[in-house]
Amino acid sequence: MQQIQDIAPKQLMEGITGHYAHGQNISFGLVKIDAGTVMPLHQHIHEQITYILEGELDMDIAGIIYSLTAGSYHVIPPNVWHSAYAKTVCTLVDVFSPVREEYKTL
Repeated sequence: MQQIQDIAPKQLMEGITGHYAHGQNISFGLVKIDAGTVMPLHQHIHEQITYILEGELDMDIAGIIYSLTAGSYHVIPPNVWHSAYAKTVCTLVDVFSPVREEYKTL
């Protein structure tokens, strides 16, 4: 049995670190975000599902603010502009399709 924490962590940016596993068509990440971290507005070709395990994360998705807390999730369609602000320390799961090839080499 494999543990996601056994995969070497990758720093996406200051304040955001993830452990990522990749299949043929999806990437799965266990992500830690420091309180106060801002993920700048961006978009990508990947469909994304963000599921909050703990903490409070405000996400701006296509101009609408969603306050996510433990147990909540949001689906972000491909090519939709989005950003995030960690109100507290957050642990979350991010799933992407297709595979985030750039996350394999961070």
